[in-house]
Amino acid sequence: MTTDLPVIFSELPLNNGQLLGVATLNAPKALNALSLEMIEQLLPKFRSWADDKRIAAVWLEGSGDKAFCAGGDIVALYRSMTEYSGGGDPAKTNAYAETFFSTEYRLDYLIHTYPKPLIVWGNGIVMGGGMGLMAGAAYRVVTENSRLAMPEITIGLYPDVGGSWFLNHMPGRTGLFLGLTGANINAADALFTGLADRFITHEHRNRVLGALEEAGWEDPWKTVNQTLREFEEPCLAELPDSPVQDHYQQIQYLTDADSPLERIKKITSYQGDDKWLNRAVSTLAAGSPTSMLLIQEQLRRTRHASLKEVFQQELTVSVNCALKGEFAEGIRALLIDKDKKPRWRYPTAGSVEQQWVDSFFEPLWGINPLNDL
Repeated sequence: MTTDLPVIFSELPLNNGQLLGVATLNAPKALNALSLEMIEQLLPKFRSWADDKRIAAVWLEGSGDKAFCAGGDIVALYRSMTEYSGGGDPAKTNAYAETFFSTEYRLDYLIHTYPKPLIVWGNGIVMGGGMGLMAGAAYRVVTENSRLAMPEITIGLYPDVGGSWFLNHMPGRTGLFLGLTGANINAADALFTGLADRFITHEHRNRVLGALEEAGWEDPWKTVNQTLREFEEPCLAELPDSPVQDHYQQIQYLTDADSPLERIKKITSYQGDDKWLNRAVSTLAAGSPTSMLLIQEQLRRTRHASLKEVFQQELTVSVNCALKGEFAEGIRALLIDKDKKPRWRYPTAGSVEQQWVDSFFEPLWGINPLNDL
């Protein structure tokens, strides 16, 4: 697409006189990384489409063939963190980080609770903030190119954007394993773990949209489901094997421990020759020791939380991450200086103080900014 707009909105006419709202993330060179500008355009448009009787359903996709959305615009977050000089003073905060995370989570929550069929075409890379946009949609389509992950362990963060919800709702402890290791998963894994609903090869994208335009739309939910089902059936022969399903018992074994530290030790002590597991283990071993414990504590605290409670707590933890330095150091090493040699606050998970982990959960406001969700 030639336009420079961060999100391209269009409305396709349907056979019954209604419209299909189409939103396209439009930063293909940045793998459609989710910027605050994108979020601030998507949120009001999705709200207006929800209230517009002419709109039968909504379609969300990324421009180009490489990515739906490779994550949040963490470089902009890094700039806000390096400009912040509160020095740990709880009376001072990072206004940009507060705005970014609170607006992003409002959008994610809206997608989870959307009153109309919302279809996400999750082709290519879907990571971090992209997972937040996709996970809550009513109809989540993955393709042969889909690569999904929550790799926050690498940058001193934790799986946010509702990760506390969808990782905790995966089979067994697969969500805990994927959160800790940042492992890449494919379309079949996404179906197995409940992150996707349909597998349709990417070449059918235009035909799917065409079929939706020509459908009857007497019942919008039934129309979308039937259309996607019809396209999925001939594609299923191309569905890859699922490493997560194939390794399910081993994942259960590796995550079965009596404490967070024992779990980290058990996973990183894996000595087998399985390539998929070894990649996952290597990512965990090289990750932020703070994140290793923060991820487990966040998933423990939100295991039985409501969706609203999840996003409220994630806002607290995420803004605290933006204030405490570990997140900034992770981004610096990966994307700014690109030396891939982060100087973590603690050298090992065993040296991380529990008081430090607990401090990420300390409220920053008298009333949580997402209290009105």
